Amino acid sequence: MKNFRTLIISTAILFFYQTGTAQTDSTAVKKETPAATKTDADKDKKAVVKPYKDVITDKAVTDNGVIDVHKINDKYFFELPDNVLNKEFLMVTRLTKSAAGMRSGTTGYAGDQIGQKVIRFEKGPKDKILLRSVSYVDYAADSTSQMYQSVVRNNVQEIMMSFDVKAYGKGNKSSVIDVTDVLNADNEMVSFGATVKDNFKVGAFQKNMSFVNYVKSFPTNVEINTTKTFSKTTGRAATPVPGAIVPKVSGNYTVEINSSFVLLPEDKMQARYFDPRVGYFTVGYTDFDLDPQGVKRVNLIKRWRLEPKPQDVEKYNRGELVEPAKPIVFYIDPATPPKWVPYLMDGVNDWQKAFEKAGFKNAIVAKIPNAKTDPEWSLEDARFSAIVYKPSDVPNASGPSISDPRTGEILESHINWYHNVMLLLRNWYFVQASPIDPKARKMEFDDKLMGELIRFVSSHEVGHTLGLRHNFISSATVPVEKLRDKKWLDENGHTPSIMDYARFNYVAQPEDNITEKGIYPRIGDYDNWAIEWGYRRFFDLKTPDSEKSKLNQWVIDKTKNPRLLFGTESDTFDPRLQSEALGDNAMLASEYGLKNLKRIVENLEQWTATPNEDFTNLGMMYDQVTGQFKRYIGHVSKYIGGRYVTPKTAEQTGVIFETVSKKDQKEALSFLDKNVFQTPNWLLNKSIYEKTGKMPVKTVEDLQNTVFNRILSPMVLQNMYQMEAVGGANYSVIDYLSDLENVVFKNNDDIYSRNLQRNYVSSLSKLVDNRNNDQTDITAFVRGRLSDLKSRLTSKLKAGDQSSKYHYQDLIFRIEKTLDPKS
Repeated sequence: MKNFRTLIISTAILFFYQTGTAQTDSTAVKKETPAATKTDADKDKKAVVKPYKDVITDKAVTDNGVIDVHKINDKYFFELPDNVLNKEFLMVTRLTKSAAGMRSGTTGYAGDQIGQKVIRFEKGPKDKILLRSVSYVDYAADSTSQMYQSVVRNNVQEIMMSFDVKAYGKGNKSSVIDVTDVLNADNEMVSFGATVKDNFKVGAFQKNMSFVNYVKSFPTNVEINTTKTFSKTTGRAATPVPGAIVPKVSGNYTVEINSSFVLLPEDKMQARYFDPRVGYFTVGYTDFDLDPQGVKRVNLIKRWRLEPKPQDVEKYNRGELVEPAKPIVFYIDPATPPKWVPYLMDGVNDWQKAFEKAGFKNAIVAKIPNAKTDPEWSLEDARFSAIVYKPSDVPNASGPSISDPRTGEILESHINWYHNVMLLLRNWYFVQASPIDPKARKMEFDDKLMGELIRFVSSHEVGHTLGLRHNFISSATVPVEKLRDKKWLDENGHTPSIMDYARFNYVAQPEDNITEKGIYPRIGDYDNWAIEWGYRRFFDLKTPDSEKSKLNQWVIDKTKNPRLLFGTESDTFDPRLQSEALGDNAMLASEYGLKNLKRIVENLEQWTATPNEDFTNLGMMYDQVTGQFKRYIGHVSKYIGGRYVTPKTAEQTGVIFETVSKKDQKEALSFLDKNVFQTPNWLLNKSIYEKTGKMPVKTVEDLQNTVFNRILSPMVLQNMYQMEAVGGANYSVIDYLSDLENVVFKNNDDIYSRNLQRNYVSSLSKLVDNRNNDQTDITAFVRGRLSDLKSRLTSKLKAGDQSSKYHYQDLIFRIEKTLDPKS
């Protein structure tokens, strides 16, 4: 059995020494002046290593840890023990206090990560300590091979900094370096990287207004906290315009930055290979000898190191639940409003049941930091994970994590919780659940309801920090009619995964009497399975390679249950993989959703009325309704020109790529005809327009153009064309364009239908102008369709009223201009 391949990091350093005194270049000899020689001598003299007591004097305030830190007046020294040299640290840099005016969108807040790098200290020549940046990009296993030597030669690690050794410790087993100038400077170790500076519009470093706050050392990490001041800048323009006037920006940004040096584990966690049928985030590298005839990209899943205590391994192997040697702990930011703390904690603790599937009890827990029980806790300390509450108007939350690039081991996470996420939750729940939950029929929810919504988002973001990606296929495995079945929903929930973007049950109708169990997302069958697959330990299998067959067969057996399927969030054509969608048939689910939206519009003025305030809420929630409607038509539109993709290994039967049936594509077109192309009059509420100033024609036109932008896009027609070549009962491009035209030109009795037809012709004209279509029959099909339409419209010129006549003349003019631009 092969041992797990260790990532190879080249340590080749080329040193050039001048050992002779003879000069072959007489000119060079003449140019060397006594003054220059003296300067070199002075430099050498300054670099002379001194006795330890002369450098680390009795005035030193020492903080012992993985690297001893000595502070003497305003100077800082690192004492690096030899047993730390050549070991790798993960360097994580964060804003601990952000500058006024720096915030933009979801960035620029206290707690934001602004840098990450693997580093190591090593001895250099002439009493130097080198700081290297370590890259894990390429890998070769066999150290005796020529490929290994080539990889080493082409992966010399960057020297970031060089330090003079000021003194050696007792027995010459440690090296003392002065890091004062580095800590007070502007560099990636304690400040912004170049790219991040551009993003934050950070300008020149102001050294005279910058200083070190503290440096602390712990058993496995060092924390450096500094205050940095920079001039403001407008940043780089994405596309510079010649002669453009760039506005001047005055003033400074002052920030507090924390840099953590966290010692990476010597005892590396056993990695696990990524499987596209189970959704995990990954780290990876290019392997040059895994495939003897090429190269292979290797991806490892990101997960926490959960292991039984040594005395419990046998119990674990017998299938008994055991506590992990080191549980996953999330601390709640002390800045969090107290009334939301219990719900955020519940969102963390809800995952405990999932980890029991992997054999661990009490594997994850939320805590409130306590000075007595957690004396070393700090929000900035990279050893501690936290939910960080941010005073932001951004309606969002996110769950990033920091991991060991060698194995995928997650080391810590800071979940970003933006205050205004509550606005997002209020709007979502109102527009999706108010018809079936009376508690949602107002603009300010009760704390209990808002708390439960916070709990759901907390669980979702914690899921990301456990390594889990979004699973957009999950909700599509549920039959639509089950979303109206109270008993079934109480037992199963409306989606098998909280990692889906399923939000709330918009399919259920008021008469179904669904309870909260059938409305809110919750950790489900897929989540339990994904945690089991990622975290179950097999101690008889010692390497990732030895696990592959077992894990593969496990996935094959488990995913026979469709509720355990995973579907990526990035597929362009698979209608099962959609954000904010529910059920296995988007047409049916959206019909139910529209019934509820119509109920909301009928009551919108009453449910949004707020004493002593204007109609801002009415306008905002009306926009939420149209936005939700737009989601429904987006879900349906993806069926047209769609295909299903189901990843499989060689041991599985069945197809991977499958075209959406012609029947389902025609059903989608029929839905769009009924609900979008035929004017949605239910949305055109006169009273709402009179109070908000919303423009009805624009509202409808935006919805219809949303459809055209999808179903008449080059990528959709190209995909239909390619699927047509495969054969079978696929929907041909010609038949589809003909059916679509008949739907669009069903009537033209009002301004909405005439706008629809104009936008349809405009969309076809853009297809003719798209050069990517010239390599297929699509341009010919579209030109032919326009030509036939011209004849059809010409025959109608004498019929109808004056509005229709002018409308047809205009369409004919547009078509002629497309078919013959010179005319």
